[in-house]
Order: sequence, then structure tokens, then C-alpha cells
Amino acid sequence: MAGNPDRSKAETGIMRWIDDRFPLTQMWEDHMSKYYVPKNFNVWYLFGVLSLFILVNQLLTGIWLTMSYEPTAEGAFASIEYIMRDVEMGWIIRYMHSTGASAFFAVIYLHMFRGLMYGSYKKPRELIWLFGMCIYLVLMAEGFFGYLLPWGNMSYWGAQVIVSLFSAIPLIGEDLAQWIRGDYLISGITLNRFFSLHVIALPIVLLGLVVLHLIALHETGSNNPDGVEIKNHKDVNGVPLDGVPMHPYFVVKDLVGIGVFLIVFCLIIFFFPEMGGYFIEKPNYEPANPLKTPEHIAPVWYYTPFYAMLRACTFNFWGMIDAKFFGVIVMAGSIAILFVLPWLDRSPVRSMRYKGVLSRIGLASFVVCFITLGILGAIPTTEERTLLAQIATGIYFLFFILMPFYTRIEATKTPPERITIT
Repeated sequence: MAGNPDRSKAETGIMRWIDDRFPLTQMWEDHMSKYYVPKNFNVWYLFGVLSLFILVNQLLTGIWLTMSYEPTAEGAFASIEYIMRDVEMGWIIRYMHSTGASAFFAVIYLHMFRGLMYGSYKKPRELIWLFGMCIYLVLMAEGFFGYLLPWGNMSYWGAQVIVSLFSAIPLIGEDLAQWIRGDYLISGITLNRFFSLHVIALPIVLLGLVVLHLIALHETGSNNPDGVEIKNHKDVNGVPLDGVPMHPYFVVKDLVGIGVFLIVFCLIIFFFPEMGGYFIEKPNYEPANPLKTPEHIAPVWYYTPFYAMLRACTFNFWGMIDAKFFGVIVMAGSIAILFVLPWLDRSPVRSMRYKGVLSRIGLASFVVCFITLGILGAIPTTEERTLLAQIATGIYFLFFILMPFYTRIEATKTPPERITIT
């Protein structure tokens, strides 16, 4: 028989036929049944699987919504109402998509926090982190382009404010903002352009990055709460002593986690789809009106930490950089600095379990400041709130800027050579 004699073959005829032409069984073994993961995974390792689950939900519901959606300034809002009122089960598909967007970012933020807590970005997993950050960046763009599509009044004005930020860039700003809009103001041309990017271009890029993220993960192996490399201790057959096959052990656990997630997800869809205006804002139940500005313009909750940083910049930087442009730099820098995180952490250990008190204080301060900025970005500004946002923004950046110093000088505990289960 042609093929690799060492490769396991299924006994059934159809699987043997497929394996001779496509390595289906080998792929299953390499990535599931014979892919060994640390046996001390905890609940924090559920969010990566949940993000994949929600991605599938967003793709499927998005495809279904495009069947009835009209990407024109004249018909977009009416088509959403048509989906909600006249399309059979259209309302639940729309709410699955809108709630899924918020769930996606909630899960991604928790997934990133787990990476920060257990040092999943450290050598040899730098590339996994970089691919993950690229996914996060594309998701932010995907969410922004999709935000305009309902053509509600908050969507219209939110997009107007965000796109206008590009005009603050010296020399090229006005032309860049006009190029993004495709017009002098947000119009049907902008809507059609954003629709194309949201439905076609960015999902293709996103799926490619997810594949690269998973390939890089399976090449180096998963990190764990102890930060121990399970590949360093194997038996005579080359099986990690501190690992178990992904399938069926953790697949079953992940299915339980997905079940719990679906219960919460369905409760929100059926009882709180607007989530008090945080998932779907009240002005978005009105069609876009260039002559009627909402009382308070704010982005969706998952962008509000960065929006608060933007609004916190109320002064010219060194008298040379305009406050608006400085805010754009700060907002962009808050995301860009995450890309260099693997090279900022100089600690000899990975996990927060074994890092010193300075790292723990730093991470706790970072989380508190990020949540604080998220709250401040969703509410109107006052002098006191602006000052608080400036302090929180400063602590956010200091967490990263000072990391090479405090991770190097702090006292750390010695991690175990083998995985411990506590």
C-alpha cells in the first residue's frame, strides 16, 4: 500500500480510502487524540476554546444576516427592522450576532489576562502571542466596521467621531479620513465600504490568523499555570509524563464549559439582549440622522478603555503635539505596546504563581486601571473623571514601561521541575 507505513490507518474502508489521499487520521492524532496538553489546566484555559466557538457563531449568524441585509443608506436600517420583525427567527439570529460580538471581546479579554497571569507570551511562545495580538487588532477593526452597519443614530455618529480622529494626523490626516469614508462625511459609500470589509476581507484575514495561532500553539505546546515545559519529561515512548491527550480528557471538560457559556449566552439573548444599552444603544433604535447628535456619544463597551485614554489627553504634549493628535498616539500606543510584551518581561519564571510581589502589584494595578478606564469611557466626562482617566492611563503604560526593571530585580520563587496539581 502506498503511503507512510508508520502512519496509523483506520480499519474501515472509507477512512482508509480518505487517509490514502488526505492525512485525516494523522491530523486528528497530531492535533487531538495524540496531542498532549498539561494535566493541570484550570478554568482560565477554557476561554481559548470559547473564542473559537463564538467565532463560528459570528460567522454563521453573519452569513445568515447578509441574506436579508441591504448595505445602502436608504435601506440598511429598514432591512434590520425587516430581519427583526418579518424574517422567521430573524430576531434571534440578529441578537445572537450582536450579543456574540460582546461575548467575543469578553472572552478575548479573559484569554489575554490568562496569558498575562501565566506568562504564556514568554519564550518559546512569542509568536503565539504576536499572532494573538494580530487577531485582537483585526477583531477591533471587524467590530468597528460592523458597528456602522445597523445605520442607527449612535452607529452613525460613533463612526463619524472615530473616523474623524484620523484627521488629527499632521499633513495626511484630512485626506486619510476622507479616503476611509470614501466621502466628505459618513454616507452610503462609507456604509457599503465598511460592509465589504466586515463581511469579506477581515473574516478571511481573521481565519488565516486563527489558523497560524493554532499551528504555532501546537508546535511549541501549551503553557500551564506552573510554567513547566511538559516536553522536558517524557517516558520511553516519548509521551510527556505530565500531559494527557487533548481528546477525550480536555475536550469533555471544554464541552462542559461551552454548556455553561451557552446557558449564560441564551439568558442574555432572551432576557437582556440590549444589556441596558451597553450591547445595543438606545439611539440605535433610531435611523441615522446627520442633523441629530446623540446626547452622549460613546463606543461599545469593549472600546471604552481606549476611548477614555483618548479623552484623557486634554493638553498639548510639550507644546508641539496637538491634544487631539496626542490622544490618537496614546490610544494607538496602548495597543502597540502589547505587541512587545514578550521582550519587556525579564523575569526568570513564567507564572505569576512564582513571580515576586512587584509583578503581582503591577498586574493587579493594570487590571483595575483597565476596568476603570472602561467605565470612564462609557460615561460623560467631568474634570474629576478626566483626572482619574489620566492617572489610570499613566499606570496602564507604567505597567509595561517599568516591567523590564521590576521583573529583573524582584525576588522570585523556584518553580517545580514537574507539574503540581493544586
